[in-house]
Amino acid sequence: MSLIRIRPYSYVTVEDNNTNVQRLVVGPATFTKKAHETVVDGPLAMIVLPPASYCVVANPVERDDAGQPVIDEHGVYVCVWGDEEVRLAADFPDPFPLYPGEALVLGVTPLRVIEDGAALRVRAEREVKDEGGVTRAAGEQWLVKGPRTYLPSRVVTVLEEVHSVVVLETQALRLRATEDFTEPDGTARLAGSEWIVRQPGRYLCRVTEELVEVQELHVLTETTGLHLRATQAFTDVYGIERKVGDEWLVTLAEAPTHMLGVFEQLVTPVTAISLSNTDYCVIVDPVDASTGKNVLGTKTMVRGPKTFFLQPGERLLAGKQTAHLLSKQDALVLRCVEAYVDDEGVAREPGERWMVFGPRDYYPAPQCSVAAQRWLIPLDKNEGVYVRNMTTGKVRAEIGASYMLQADEELWEKELPADMEALINGETPFTDTPVELAAGSNVLFSSSASRTPGLQSTILNLASTGSRAAGLTGMQRREKWRVVTYRVPHNAAVQIFDYKTKDARVVFGPELVLLQPNEHLTVFSLSGGRPKQSNAIKSLLLYLGPDFMIDVIVVETSDHARLSLQLGYNWEFRVDRSTEDSTRKIFSVADFVGDACKALGSSIRGTVASIPFQEFHANSARIIRAAVFGLDDNGSVCDERVFPANGLVITNVDIQNVDPVDQRTRDSLQKSVSLAIEITTDALEARARNVAKREEQDALGELEQLRIRDSCLSEAAKIELLRLQAECESIKTTGKAKAEAKAQATTTVIECEASVEQAQLRADAADVEAAFELKRLQAHYAAELTHVAALNKLELDKKAQLTEIETGKFKAMIEAITPEVIKDIAKAGPEMQAKLLGSLGLSSVLLTDGNSPVNLFNTANGLVGSALAVSEQGQ
Repeated sequence: MSLIRIRPYSYVTVEDNNTNVQRLVVGPATFTKKAHETVVDGPLAMIVLPPASYCVVANPVERDDAGQPVIDEHGVYVCVWGDEEVRLAADFPDPFPLYPGEALVLGVTPLRVIEDGAALRVRAEREVKDEGGVTRAAGEQWLVKGPRTYLPSRVVTVLEEVHSVVVLETQALRLRATEDFTEPDGTARLAGSEWIVRQPGRYLCRVTEELVEVQELHVLTETTGLHLRATQAFTDVYGIERKVGDEWLVTLAEAPTHMLGVFEQLVTPVTAISLSNTDYCVIVDPVDASTGKNVLGTKTMVRGPKTFFLQPGERLLAGKQTAHLLSKQDALVLRCVEAYVDDEGVAREPGERWMVFGPRDYYPAPQCSVAAQRWLIPLDKNEGVYVRNMTTGKVRAEIGASYMLQADEELWEKELPADMEALINGETPFTDTPVELAAGSNVLFSSSASRTPGLQSTILNLASTGSRAAGLTGMQRREKWRVVTYRVPHNAAVQIFDYKTKDARVVFGPELVLLQPNEHLTVFSLSGGRPKQSNAIKSLLLYLGPDFMIDVIVVETSDHARLSLQLGYNWEFRVDRSTEDSTRKIFSVADFVGDACKALGSSIRGTVASIPFQEFHANSARIIRAAVFGLDDNGSVCDERVFPANGLVITNVDIQNVDPVDQRTRDSLQKSVSLAIEITTDALEARARNVAKREEQDALGELEQLRIRDSCLSEAAKIELLRLQAECESIKTTGKAKAEAKAQATTTVIECEASVEQAQLRADAADVEAAFELKRLQAHYAAELTHVAALNKLELDKKAQLTEIETGKFKAMIEAITPEVIKDIAKAGPEMQAKLLGSLGLSSVLLTDGNSPVNLFNTANGLVGSALAVSEQGQ
C-alpha cells in the first residue's frame, strides 16, 4: 500500500532505502510512500502521559535548548545509547512519539505517593544531587520521606518502602546500628550496637538502623515481678551495677513499671507467694540479705501471713504447705534430719524420733521431717488393733479401749492363709463358676471339686453336706492391722490354734472370736456333691445339727440287678460342752461327711448284695434302715447310729430316688418309648395329609374364581378405553374452536385494558397533583402550628419566670422579716384582745345585732378556748 492515512496523534516511521535513514511522519496527514521508501513501523499512537504519571524510555534522543531532537549531518536522530530517560507528565504535557532508536522500557505508570509517616529507601547509581541539594555518592542510600509524590530519576533506584512504627506510651523500640554513624544530637553509634527509644509517637528508622523488636512496658503489681539476667556488665536505671550473668528481681518496691534495657534479659515473670495464717514454706538456698548471695545448702522456713517473692536461685522444698492442725486426738511423729535444738529447747540428734501432741498448729522445722501422723484409734470392747514395737519386734493386740501409737510403734498387719482370708471376707475365690449358695452359708469350693464332672449341680444342694458354715457378712476387704474378728453363729463351733503355745481351743456360738497375733482359725475340708467327692467344701466352723445330707450310691442285688440309690441322712453332733475332750472330739475327724457317707454306703451295699431284686423292691425301706442303724437283740431296727470318733449321730435315712443302672433294662424302656413315638408320628402324618388335600382343593377353587374375576375386569377396562378415546377426539375438536374464540376475545380484552390503563394513568396523575397540594397545605398548617406553639411556649416561659420572680420576691421578704417576726405579728392581735378583756375583768364577749344567727356550738368552743388561754396567761 503506497497511500497511508495517518490519524491525529499518530505517526509512522519511514526508512529511505537509498540512505538508510529513518524519519517520522506525524499525523494528521495522508502519506504517499515512494518507491525507495519502506514503512518500518506504524501507524502508531503517540504516548500520552496523564497528570501524575511517567514512563521510561531507553536510548533517548538528544535535544537542543529549544527541546527539539538533534539530527546529525546525515539526517539521523542522535541517541544516547545505553542510557534511559524518565519522562514526566509535567515535562511532556503533549503526546509524543518514539523517535528511531528509542524504546519504551516502562509504560505509562502513575507516580508513587508516599504517605505521611512512610518513606522510600533509595540508592544512587552514580553521583547525583538529591532534591535538597545534597550530593550523594554512587551506592549511597537515603530516605525520601512523605507526605509527597516521588519523582523517579534514572540515576536513583527505589529499594523498598519503609513505614514508621507507632510507639505507644507503654512501648519502646529496640534498635541496632547496621553501620557506624553519628546521631544529630552527637551520639556515636557503632555497627552492631543496640539502644532503646522510649519517646512515644511515630518513629521512622534511618537507613543505618534496623528494628530489633517492639518492647512492651511491664506493669508491676504487689503480686507480680520480673526475673532479669544481665547479658553484659552495665549500670541499670536504678543505679545498681550489674555484672555479666547476674540475676535479680524487679518488683513494685523499685518501680511501678519497668522497661527492659539493652543488656537486660527477661528470664521469666514471677508471681508472689502468699501465705495465709496456717501456711508455711521451706526455702532452699536462701539469699543472704547482707551479701545478696545464695547461701547454698541451707534452708529457712517462712510462716504466714506473708507475701514475698522468691529471689533468683531460691526454690521451695515442697511448695506451699499447710500447718498441721492437731486436735486432742492427733499427733505427729517427727524424725530429725539435722542436729538442732527444737522450740522446746530439746537437742535433737539425726535419726531421733519423737512425737508432738495436739491441740496446736505445728510448723515442722526444716531440720526435721514428718515421719507419720498418729491419731487416736477409737476401739469398742469387741474391737482391737495389732501393734508392733519397732525396737523389740514384739507384737501385741490392743483390745477394748481407744489407743494411739507411740513414736516407736507401728500397726502390724496380720497375714492369713488365702482360704481363711476368703472365708472371713465371705468370698468364694476357688470356684471356677459362680454358685448360688443357700441363705446363711459361708463355705469355699475347691477348684478341683468345681472341675469335677457332675459336681457343680451337686454343690447347689449345700444342705446335703451338712456343713452350713457362718453367714455371709458382706464382701468388704479386711483391714489387716485390725484384730481379726469372727462371729460364730448359734449351734456352731470353731477351733482356734495358737502357734506360739501349740495349743488349740474350741469356741461354741453364739460368740465373737478375737484372734491374738499368734492365733489362727482351723480350716477343714468336707466332701460334697452327689456322689460325694472329697475336698469339695472348705469351712471355718461346724454346725452341730440337726441337719441332713444327700448321697448317691450304686448297689447290686444277689440276682445282679444294679440300682442307683439317692439317700438322705439326718444327722447331729452330741457334745458334752463341760468336758474339753468332748468338745475337741468333734474336730478329730477332718471330713466327717465323707467318712460317714462311706461307712453308711458300705453297710448298705453289703446288705443289698445278699438279697434278690424282688425282695429289695418290696422291702427297700426296712432293708436300708437295717443296714444303716443295725438290729438290736430283739431283731428290731435301731433308732440311730453313733460314730464314737467324733460324736456324729445319724438319726434317720430317707430313700429319695431309685433308678436302674442295667443297660438292658434301659434298652427295653427305650424301645417302648420309640414304638409309642412312631405310632403317634404316623397318626399325625395321616392327619396332616388330609388337611393338605383339603387346603389344595380350596386353593384351586379360589384360583378359578380369581381368573373369572380378572376376565370381567379386563373387558370393563377395554370399554372404558374406547370411551376415553372418543372423549379425547371430542376434546381436541372443541379445544381448537375454543382457542380461536379465546384469541379473538383476548385481543378485545387487551384493547379494553389499554384504554382502562390510560384512564388509570390520568387518574393517578390527578391523584399526584392532589396529593402534592395536600402536602403543601399540610406543611403550611404545620408551620403555622409550630409558630403558634412557639409563641405559646414563650408565653408560658414568661409566666413561669414571672412566677419564679414573685416566689423569689416573697421568699426574700420572708427571709428578710424572719419567721419569728411574722409569728409575733400574727400573735399581736389576739394577745392585745386578751389583754383588753383581762383589764375589763371579762372572760368573753359576744356582740350581735340580733339579725344574724350565731353558731353557738362553735362559739362555745371559742369561748372555752379563749377562757383557757386567758387563764393560762393569768397564771
